[in-house]
Amino acid sequence: MDRDVPTVTPDDDARTAIEILAKEDISAIPVVDGERSVVGIVSESDLVLSDEEADLHLPHFINLMGGVVFVGSMKGFEDRLNKAFATKVADLMTADPITVRTTTSVEDVARKVAEKHHNHMPVVDGDGHLVGLVTRADVLAALVTDAE
Repeated sequence: MDRDVPTVTPDDDARTAIEILAKEDISAIPVVDGERSVVGIVSESDLVLSDEEADLHLPHFINLMGGVVFVGSMKGFEDRLNKAFATKVADLMTADPITVRTTTSVEDVARKVAEKHHNHMPVVDGDGHLVGLVTRADVLAALVTDAE
């Protein structure tokens, strides 16, 4: 686990998170509130729009009696639009990320990494405050060390 991990807040500029990722040569950064509780995470995958997300066409609609009625949900379109033109970390981040506690065993962390397919997990103390970030590589190294 890396205890000296940079953080951002939801209100920080999206550019700040991107610059930290590039400057620190890391691939994820925890998003914390004023009490250092983890509220999100921004990873390299959050910075890339999938083909589906890149489709910014308006949802299908019909004209009905002079008004427009959208057939699909506008919520999905709004989410894709916010991500495509993100100005704040809140628009980029994955909210409520999976976290592990400082007391979680290496085996349990490895299980979570495997089941959830996450490369990074914030580590929190008993009060839910950020204490570090564990990566898949950290878990593999710990498992190898334990096996020896």
